[in-house]
Amino acid sequence: MAQMYFYYSAMNAGKSTTLLQSSFNYQERGMNPVIFTAALDDRYGIGKVSSRIGLQSDAFLFKPETDLFKAIETLNSEEKRHCILIDECQFLSKEQVYQLTEVVDKLHIPVLCYGLRTDFLGELFEGSKYLLSWADKLVELKTICHCGRKANMVIRTDEHGNAIAQGDQVAIGGNDRYVSVCRQHYKEALGQ
Repeated sequence: MAQMYFYYSAMNAGKSTTLLQSSFNYQERGMNPVIFTAALDDRYGIGKVSSRIGLQSDAFLFKPETDLFKAIETLNSEEKRHCILIDECQFLSKEQVYQLTEVVDKLHIPVLCYGLRTDFLGELFEGSKYLLSWADKLVELKTICHCGRKANMVIRTDEHGNAIAQGDQVAIGGNDRYVSVCRQHYKEALGQ
């Protein structure tokens, strides 16, 4: 029975690495997975999912206007798809998360979503909010704070490495802009 999974974490927990490993596992068994990633994150090239440890794969792009059910239904009609893998799923809209539930329920294809739970202000992303609500399985991928505790928060930094507490929810960046920390160090960094 197909299910929808949400693999979530703070930055640098290996979400993309885990996604790429899952894709490899399907391929190794002669199955045909398909990968999607957010069009707005093109740090590693357009239509690419890349991990910090050097793994990379081509991916289809989703944009705010992409109807994921129709896109996947079309791909599946051309060639049987055994699994849908979504990177940067925090950027999905409510409607797109619903479309992915339809992929599971109507096309009977498992959907594995990988992304951040919260932004640099500790607020849920829209995609994450509905994945937390509608996914069949929730899996936390863990990373650590500099103190050794589990990092479950993300700090956005300015060009001098200082924590900032305002700005747009989405600002694409990696280790140059974001630091994963535990809740205590998050509060301390923001003076709370």
